[in-house]
Amino acid sequence: MEKYFVDKNSIVRKIWGKADTVLFIFAGAAAEFALNKAVDWLYFTGRLPSDPLARLFSTVEYAGQIIFSEESKALASIDRITAIHQDVEKKRNDKIPDWAYRDVLYLLIDYSIRSYELLERMLTKEEKAEVFEVFLSVGNRMQLADLPVDYSQWRLSREEHLNENLIKSDFTADLYYQYKKQLGAIRYAILKQVQFQLVPARVSYLLGLKNKYWLIPLLKFYKQLRMMKLDTRLKSTLLPAAYKVRILQLDVN
Repeated sequence: MEKYFVDKNSIVRKIWGKADTVLFIFAGAAAEFALNKAVDWLYFTGRLPSDPLARLFSTVEYAGQIIFSEESKALASIDRITAIHQDVEKKRNDKIPDWAYRDVLYLLIDYSIRSYELLERMLTKEEKAEVFEVFLSVGNRMQLADLPVDYSQWRLSREEHLNENLIKSDFTADLYYQYKKQLGAIRYAILKQVQFQLVPARVSYLLGLKNKYWLIPLLKFYKQLRMMKLDTRLKSTLLPAAYKVRILQLDVN
């Protein structure tokens, strides 16, 4: 019997096995994608500006599929991701910067940890290192350059990337306009509050996120609903109709 890409008892499976945690990872990714200096690469295909939520969710969804796949299927999925990016590079006659690839890998590591800690509990140092190791395996399969060798080195590299590779631009404004257009005013307000509680200080500063103080009690109420198995209806209310089924299907546990 073939082994899985991620061990069945791994904390990474617990993190990515709950739809609400994945939603928070998605919220963090939406913030950082909007600030990344290489976001123009995502505009090149036309998919990001036309439907940014679908494009960003596909990235998060792909990561989840890899985590729960058998090793051969996971490696094949990673190879497909690499091939897709190589095809885009060929069409644009340019190369996506190595740091841009690392940025995406880094934000998946960071928001996996931050989302679980915000919704569940603090992770141990060993568990955080395990999250790093899983995504390091993805990066190594993609043959990314200059990857950190351990969790401590990753933290330093992550801070460096946050300081050097993010900028508020016209792309940022356009993406947030599209987020609001797709989500509606109430869901958009919730998104920004989740982002404020979740993202690093550098991201929050660049986006001008403000704390409205109402999300924390809402999260406590949500956790109570989840304990009573009443959270599905609330999640359905907060999600755009086009994503309800896809996101609820991520609830592995």
